[in-house]
Amino acid sequence: MAQAVEEWYKQMPIITRSYLTAAIVTTIGCSLDIITPYDLYLNPKLVVKHYQVWRVITNFLYFRKMDLDFLFHMFFLARYCKLLEENSFRGRTADFFYMLLFGATMLTGIVLIGGMIPYVSESFARIIFLSNSLTFMMVYVWSKQNPYIHMSFLGLFTFTAAYLPWVLLGFSVLVGASAWVDLLGMIAGHAYYFLQDVYPQMTGRHPLRTPTLIKSLFADEPVVAARPAEVRFAPPPVDDVQQN
Repeated sequence: MAQAVEEWYKQMPIITRSYLTAAIVTTIGCSLDIITPYDLYLNPKLVVKHYQVWRVITNFLYFRKMDLDFLFHMFFLARYCKLLEENSFRGRTADFFYMLLFGATMLTGIVLIGGMIPYVSESFARIIFLSNSLTFMMVYVWSKQNPYIHMSFLGLFTFTAAYLPWVLLGFSVLVGASAWVDLLGMIAGHAYYFLQDVYPQMTGRHPLRTPTLIKSLFADEPVVAARPAEVRFAPPPVDDVQQN
């Protein structure tokens, strides 16, 4: 059993493995009181005035206490982050990292701006950890890129992947969780999907082209499709036929 888990862990692509490891270590560290969530949550005043810039990153690593909800999000993080990195972003690790960077930046911006808007500022002020929202963003992007895959929710009913974010949003509401967290992930995911897949087809422009600096950090190996030997895609020359 332990060997199977170790093999599964080693086979994960680099970004998925790194994020999952950081999230588990951070959450376990908080559960054991090795570190405190008060040093991790997003607080703009502490970031700007006290230069605690690590909070911009650490708020994406803590998934609250270790309970069923934690296992639920770890499953979605491991599954859909891995599916995206291995399929949609296969051989494009830098592009996948840039997608996560875009999502994290947008989620942080939404929370900061929302905290300044009357009537909704209190709701945004309660969102101090964006880890669940970033995970939900990955689920949303995957569902948009694989809309026709058939899925089942707890064996109760089946649906296509295009409706997965809405099914999960409804489930969050039923169990009493905050819908704002999932909605933020959907907004960030749709923004990425539109700018990356829809807008370029409409205008021919690519606003989310990965910067060269980020590409230089990752040495992606080109994906080469194997081609069977001795395969002809056209009839042989007439001379060859006559000689035979």
